[in-house]
Amino acid sequence: MSEIAALRPAVPAVAAAATEALPHNIEAEQQLLGAILVNNDIYDRIASLIRSEHFFDPVHARIFEIASARIQKNALASPVTLKAFMEDDSGLKELGGASYLVRLAGSAISAFAARDYAQMIYDLAVRRELIQLGRDISDKAAKVEVDSEPREQITEAEQRLYKLGEQGVAERGFQSFLKAVTDAVNVANAAYQRGGGLAGISTGLVDLDKKLGGLHESDLLILAGRPSMGKTSLATNIAFNVAKAYRRGRKPDGSEGAVEGGVVGFFSLEMSAEQLAARILSEASEVPSEQIRRGDMTETEFRRFVDAAKDLEACPLYIDDTPALPISQVAARARRLKRTHGLDVLMIDYLQLLKGSSRASEANRVQEVSEITQGLKAIAKELNIPVIALSQLSRQVESREDKRPQLSDLRESGSIEQDADVVMFVFREEYYKEREKPADHELEKMAAWQQVMEQCHGKAEVIIGKQRHGPIGTVELSFEGRFTRFGNLAKPWQGEGGPDVGF
Repeated sequence: MSEIAALRPAVPAVAAAATEALPHNIEAEQQLLGAILVNNDIYDRIASLIRSEHFFDPVHARIFEIASARIQKNALASPVTLKAFMEDDSGLKELGGASYLVRLAGSAISAFAARDYAQMIYDLAVRRELIQLGRDISDKAAKVEVDSEPREQITEAEQRLYKLGEQGVAERGFQSFLKAVTDAVNVANAAYQRGGGLAGISTGLVDLDKKLGGLHESDLLILAGRPSMGKTSLATNIAFNVAKAYRRGRKPDGSEGAVEGGVVGFFSLEMSAEQLAARILSEASEVPSEQIRRGDMTETEFRRFVDAAKDLEACPLYIDDTPALPISQVAARARRLKRTHGLDVLMIDYLQLLKGSSRASEANRVQEVSEITQGLKAIAKELNIPVIALSQLSRQVESREDKRPQLSDLRESGSIEQDADVVMFVFREEYYKEREKPADHELEKMAAWQQVMEQCHGKAEVIIGKQRHGPIGTVELSFEGRFTRFGNLAKPWQGEGGPDVGF
């Protein structure tokens, strides 16, 4: 080890001072490279952990890059085979040329220690990136420029820090079938313990829960509809029901967390946090939302409104109303919320208002929406939570006789349908029938219209167009437009007792 280090040429004093400040371990890099050149099978053990850019020495980075490229092609990577690719490498010539590769192989560590050395190289690389990030933040903050706002600098620094933090998080690799079976049994057991009810989190809407089995971990659910169908209302209703039912305790697997309901994160890209809160308060206090907006309330209504606000103070519902967020920021903020307050359900209102992270996707809207839906599914899997994203539908719905939406109506990209585990459509026939009212003198048409209006008044449909884990079909809900509230619909055979609100 020391012999190799001694053979490296002396570094000038100034350059040495700069490099010494950054943490690194040349000997560890040499010994790991030597082990790979002697036994190519070692590469498979460390390939998921380190890449060429994690090496401090640029020559070592190039050796690792060429060796890994050959091994991936099932070709031999040894000092002899690498010599042909690196004969003109000026950095390697300074270290003694091809003989340096031979000396690396001679200093190889045993195979069982390779993973530890790789972990050390990776950890040191992360430390160097953290130091560089700190320096960049410091340098940028020191330059007082008109087009560089401090808030933008904070956002940029956060993005870079979380991008650094997520490295290696999603690399899970293969797991045994036994573990997968055990997880499946635990999910089924949780549903059985709830009386054969739900495997996931309850939406608070009985018939919807029966169809979906609740909101499942790691699922991406798309809730789509035309404007004025009540997408946001249904999303806020579900968010409110989940947050209101929140109860913390010990889960069946022994960990601490939500045993009922959950902590909800709500990205409201269209409405402000105050407008969203007013909608939720309208539902809870049974005061029409337009009266809340105008301040036109009686004393009794205002007291009901204030009491509802006090009851909701403790609800674990967190709203982020930052407009035009890139998908990378959504992921970073969701991670932060999970770490600081917990997170059990994430809602996005709505998908088309998010932005892609890459410049290439910005030029192509279909590609951008594809990146967004893939990003949302990745968030669901990484944080192990259900993600509900609202989506607009294309105008082709309006041109059909039957206005009920279909999967083909999803706007801008087939990836929405492809990446989602569940696709639901909100449909209110009453909205369309109201606009078909005949003239007062057309008595027969008016009578028929009134009969149809009576049948569809106060009703809404949630059409499940796709579900990976269960059946598709239609769920009927009640809808009170004055309070923007969806509820459980009383069936004729349930008598006159009103809507069924039992779980």
